[in-house]
Amino acid sequence: MQVSATAGGVLETDVLVVGVFQGELGPSARALDEQLGGVLSELLASEEIRGSLGEVTKLLRHPQAPAPLVVAVGFGERARLQGAGARRAAAAASMAIAPRPRKSVAFRLDLEPSLSAAALIGAMTGCAGCDLHRAEKKLHPFEQLHWDGLDAESLQQASVIGEGVNLTRQLVNQPANVIDPEQFAEVARGIAAAGGLECEIWDRGRLEQERCGSLLAVARGSAKEPRLVILRHAGAAADAPWLGLVGKGVTFDSGGLSLKPSDSMKTMKCDMAGAATVLGAMQAISALKLPCNVLAVCGLVENMVGPDSYRLGDVLTARNGRTIEVLNTDAEGRLVLADALDVAVERGASRLVDLATLTGACVVALGHEAAGLMTNDEAWCAEVKAAASTSGERMWELPMYDDYGEQIRSEVADIKNVGAGRWAGAITAAKFLQEFVDDVPWTHIDIAGPAFLEGKPGQINGGTGAGVATLVELARRAVR
Repeated sequence: MQVSATAGGVLETDVLVVGVFQGELGPSARALDEQLGGVLSELLASEEIRGSLGEVTKLLRHPQAPAPLVVAVGFGERARLQGAGARRAAAAASMAIAPRPRKSVAFRLDLEPSLSAAALIGAMTGCAGCDLHRAEKKLHPFEQLHWDGLDAESLQQASVIGEGVNLTRQLVNQPANVIDPEQFAEVARGIAAAGGLECEIWDRGRLEQERCGSLLAVARGSAKEPRLVILRHAGAAADAPWLGLVGKGVTFDSGGLSLKPSDSMKTMKCDMAGAATVLGAMQAISALKLPCNVLAVCGLVENMVGPDSYRLGDVLTARNGRTIEVLNTDAEGRLVLADALDVAVERGASRLVDLATLTGACVVALGHEAAGLMTNDEAWCAEVKAAASTSGERMWELPMYDDYGEQIRSEVADIKNVGAGRWAGAITAAKFLQEFVDDVPWTHIDIAGPAFLEGKPGQINGGTGAGVATLVELARRAVR
């Protein structure tokens, strides 16, 4: 998709999209309304167009229209509009247009720059579907996307992030027979080569040498070989701080011996969304040539049932020497992250973020609308939350009181991989991860809710790329 800037005026295009707000037309919509003889204002007065968030209205083949198809998309109340809403509404407009191939689409939304950047990411993702293996696609990416409302630099930055989001979505939407740990690692190698990133890939032998006993235990039930990917973007001096990004990459999660029900297993190709999010962000960070240092670590396994599956009651030794009693083999993501986090700490990360589709408990707490944040450093977590807000993504902090850590103390090992019963499951999982970050400021992002959607009318379904824009914004802030 080619993305280019426009600044009003006459533009030949197949589709023109304008923004409307609850009870009002923006400047571009008013100009179009005059050209159409007051049609938009009449529709607004009669409430045929209400301007509610994500509402899409099509005007086909109007004789005075500047394009064969005109689309009005609602952004709700102007004063209440935030980045997440701008992104969602623009995506809804793209989804309404994309069922047919479009050579050229122009957006004139009249949003202030930060909202316009979020909307551009939504427009780029809304026309890219999850039907990667259908002969007849339901959605078709636009050949050319013309955007009004951003300067050239801001447009380039937002479009690069949009490409990173779509990379993450494509990886998450691929089935497990297409993306396994080795294949994911090869994709990462290609992204690194294209973007000038340093790339290191650990195979089983290296993982054994590195004493990654926690990650390797999860991989034992699968015929697919585990991998650990380390990427480095050295955009600043070697002695400058390193931002560490760590991703959970379980390319399929059967639950292991603690087998999931069939319905819960259907979408478990998405359990590598944390690693895919990190890779999408690293592609964008390298393309933007941000003058900062970023270290990425992705732990990649498949959690299956096999002759050598790890068992309930097993005691594992993680890379940092902690011993772990296994009481549920479906609490595997934290075992993978344990060793990956330790690698990031050893490699010099001065601040850490990890992302994982870690717990159903976080979905119970926050639904699909927000990711959960848990931290050992309130100031660092505040930066992560601010970066998410700027990027049009929703994240909400959960408490990390010391009492929660008592739930993961084991009688036979240092810690156990689940808490006491079903309560506070997202937090006890984070408390487990905290055992592997030493004193490095760290924030855990549980993206189990927003990373993969099903049955959401007017929204992107399948992989969403949640978290990519936030990570890029964190890297940009690291420059300061």
